[in-house]
Amino acid sequence: MKLSVRMVAVAAVLATAACAPQTSGNSSSDKDEKTGTLRVWLFQEVNNKPKEEVVDSVLAEFETAHEGTHVTVEYIPVETRAQRIKAAFNDPKSAPDLVEYGNTDTAGYVKDGGLADVTEEFAAWDEAKDTDPTARQSVTVGGKIYGVPYFVGVRALYYRTDVFEELGLDVPKTQAELISTAKEIRAAKPELYGIAVGGAYTYGAMPFIWAHGGELATGTGGSYAAAIDSAAARKGIEAYTSLFGDDNCPAAKCAAMTGNDTITAFAAGKAAMAIGGDFSHAAVEAGKVKGAYAVVPLPGLKPGSIAPAFAGGNNLGVLRSTTHRTLAVDLMKRLASKKAQGELFEAMGFLPTFSDVRQQVAAKEAFVKPFVETLAADTKFVPASPAWAQIDAGQVLPTMFQEVVSGKKDVATASADAAKKMNDAFGSVG
Repeated sequence: MKLSVRMVAVAAVLATAACAPQTSGNSSSDKDEKTGTLRVWLFQEVNNKPKEEVVDSVLAEFETAHEGTHVTVEYIPVETRAQRIKAAFNDPKSAPDLVEYGNTDTAGYVKDGGLADVTEEFAAWDEAKDTDPTARQSVTVGGKIYGVPYFVGVRALYYRTDVFEELGLDVPKTQAELISTAKEIRAAKPELYGIAVGGAYTYGAMPFIWAHGGELATGTGGSYAAAIDSAAARKGIEAYTSLFGDDNCPAAKCAAMTGNDTITAFAAGKAAMAIGGDFSHAAVEAGKVKGAYAVVPLPGLKPGSIAPAFAGGNNLGVLRSTTHRTLAVDLMKRLASKKAQGELFEAMGFLPTFSDVRQQVAAKEAFVKPFVETLAADTKFVPASPAWAQIDAGQVLPTMFQEVVSGKKDVATASADAAKKMNDAFGSVG
């Protein structure tokens, strides 16, 4: 069977997202066809080609194993995933059979009724026993499994070794040193960002908030209240937003930057530092800074400490509306298998979700060390509430950062307004 992988232009995706209807319902198909076309949505990476090659290999094997099947893949922007995927939940005819989704989205997508319960299939999967407990929790809601972990990810500090050597700089050991070093580099080399930061880079900002003792929200058992406006959180916001300005990363250019944008800038040689994930490795290696950079854990407030990192990662899930459930589950397992995750690590630097595979790659590749160290330190997660999908899709935190760096609001006002929006979202889901 001929393999067909269909790339989707960003403009087309944005147009679809802009006019997507709000989710008002969903349906669970009673069909389970064993032939036909399966549609898959995966996330677009900064340097997507290596990911495509791994995926293409899996799909070729899948199509060979299932005569009469055909798979098409669309690579969609992470930033517009919420609108696109929720619209798919509402329109089964245009929905994919299998989708990649962020682990922060699990609770919201389950509440929307969009993901299929695959508890039995997961339990019967031989490789599932080696899944990292944290990764397993990321697909679990109410004791049931709604997908399989695809990779885990944390962020660390990428820095230009050539720039640091030229200027005689030490690698920052605290966040205060990080900020001062970034500004020192900008002063010496105004053509560079000292550290590339983005107003829309929520997961790059979170370590600053957490390192200062702040939290996004507090609560247990699904009941949360915003804490982004606490005194500790505000100190973290002030630290992060202090990096936006002509003395490091001009707000006019950097306020709208996403995490991918900051890595693109670093890889292109336009920044001396950036906060990037293990999953950013391939893009940096493919850039102008190849051979002239290193990675260390992002420092905390005290020398030798590591700032708490967001315990990120992506999952794969089958949509309830699929008419090819058995095929979709098999493809999901193949894409997230130990073999495929090992190949994704080789291609993209994505950390495997299987404990044994992660140990193998860590022993083989030196660049994994700072990320494994960060995982072993104090990682954190977003509130495990369906409301997070609303908060994320509503760009509540990016708006807060952008209001501060643009000078429209001070930290106290912007964080208070963000907290109100978060509490409205928490209240709306009970």
